[in-house]
Amino acid sequence: MDTVLEKNLSWQHYKCGFYKQILLENIELYNILEIYCVDENIKGTRRNPRRSLAQKIKAPLSSPVTVPDMRCQIYGFFLGTEWINDPAVRKALHIREGTIGKWNRCYSDDYVFDIRSSVPFHANLSAKGYPSLIYSGDHDAVVPFSSTQRWIRSLNYSIVDDWRPWYLNDQVAGYTRTYSNQMTFATIRGAGHTAPENKPDEGFAMFVSN
Repeated sequence: MDTVLEKNLSWQHYKCGFYKQILLENIELYNILEIYCVDENIKGTRRNPRRSLAQKIKAPLSSPVTVPDMRCQIYGFFLGTEWINDPAVRKALHIREGTIGKWNRCYSDDYVFDIRSSVPFHANLSAKGYPSLIYSGDHDAVVPFSSTQRWIRSLNYSIVDDWRPWYLNDQVAGYTRTYSNQMTFATIRGAGHTAPENKPDEGFAMFVSN
């Protein structure tokens, strides 16, 4: 690749990352219309709901934590973590004292292999005729639906049924498009990163409708 072109692409990538960091600094990326919450238990970092409570795994079970705002999504994470680490719950689960540390969400410390892209798996399975449903919440800025569309387009599948709305209780619940090789893409209107969590009724109906 030409050196000038490489430098230009590198600069464009840097600018994109810089502007994203500045413009979305106080936006809840997992659902852009939810309130932005900072986990006070993790100082000096942007709140990451899938990792923040996990970072406390090495802390003692009795270590103090700050209770999040009840309006925040991480409040549910907090309740779940506190509940499952309760001594009575651990006893009911037959966890012998001293054998295992504090439970956490999205534990990742011991993993040494990560699948960076699932696209080759989708390509392999769909080429064999297995039906697939790919979905995205349209308020997710971590893995936005436009990015999902982009990797689907990279498969070069022909469009069988173009964009159309799908409904729940006579209301538009999202939009969908069907491709060859039995691949369907659907969005869930108003949902974030974990779409069925934000919109459980729509999430269930999506599997029935598509």
